[in-house]
Amino acid sequence: MGDLSRVPAKWLITGGCGFIGSALIRRLLESGVESIRVLDNLSRGSLDALPAGRWRTTELDAVEEVWGSPIEVVVAAVEKPEAPRRCAAGADVIVHFAANAGIVQSLENPHRDMEVNVLGTLNVLDGARRNGVSRMVLASSAAAVGTAEPPVSETTPARPSTPYGAGKLASEAYASAYSQSYGVEAVALRFGNVYGPFSGGKDSVVARWVKQWLEGETLVVYGDGGQTRDFIYIHDLLDAVVRAATVSGVGGRVFQIANSRETTINELATALQHAIQGLGMEPPLVEHGPPRQGDVRRSWSDTRLARDLLGWEAATSLQKGLEDTVRWFMTERDDTPSEPPQALT
Repeated sequence: MGDLSRVPAKWLITGGCGFIGSALIRRLLESGVESIRVLDNLSRGSLDALPAGRWRTTELDAVEEVWGSPIEVVVAAVEKPEAPRRCAAGADVIVHFAANAGIVQSLENPHRDMEVNVLGTLNVLDGARRNGVSRMVLASSAAAVGTAEPPVSETTPARPSTPYGAGKLASEAYASAYSQSYGVEAVALRFGNVYGPFSGGKDSVVARWVKQWLEGETLVVYGDGGQTRDFIYIHDLLDAVVRAATVSGVGGRVFQIANSRETTINELATALQHAIQGLGMEPPLVEHGPPRQGDVRRSWSDTRLARDLLGWEAATSLQKGLEDTVRWFMTERDDTPSEPPQALT
């Protein structure tokens, strides 16, 4: 997880009730952090994602600079300037996960995507500035680069192909500006495709496919399945987040955070089938559907800068990560599948 002796005491996590935010909270609690404030409008996340019995809610107008323990939840939206400004009071570090996530949503409503992702990020940065918070970690995305010849690095010219990617690129620009203009050491992490346990609320490809399998459905691959992505296991990603929050001298930087491996969607489907079969269950069938608008054909990351400056590298293979993910879904899902998966005979 990095140098735990340097982990800050008080963390503000926007979007902390989502998949990645709640996973970070569990990791921080395990490391001994006892003061965490969550800012989340619960549009996508859920209070059920937080550790049971460890959190309490606070009204926005009752938020104080004195922090309690262990988890204080403020239900409010980052696109409202007052919310991040009040919640950042007294924080040592801010991790900004709150976002209008997904390419499809941004295509359907680009104005809403900009409001949440760009204006929301600006408000969080300004909350850090006004409260003297010196370090902020921003969740960005490979979508900020858009169409480019892989592997993508931090120096690859960005040409976003969707409103979602454009918003992430604009957020990175504001993070750089606040680092240089106001001394807020904002670090942007361009996440690859994140997957892993506790992703039941996600509609990303791995989570969606595992849920479809649990319902006895056929997996759908959009287009010919030759499009590639760089998949990053949640535990590896959390290590990068903590390092970005604690390593000195990286304010204003952008880092590619992924597995540095190009995987086609067809290969992913096969790997998931093998993971399921390895657990003694009947693997799902796969069919192809029409391609999606705005889908980048190839995407994978060169993560050498993160290795050199953050001391970070992904450690989990895709096969191991998929096995752990399937195992979690099998044991922790809330609903009973309409057609339970069949064991191999």
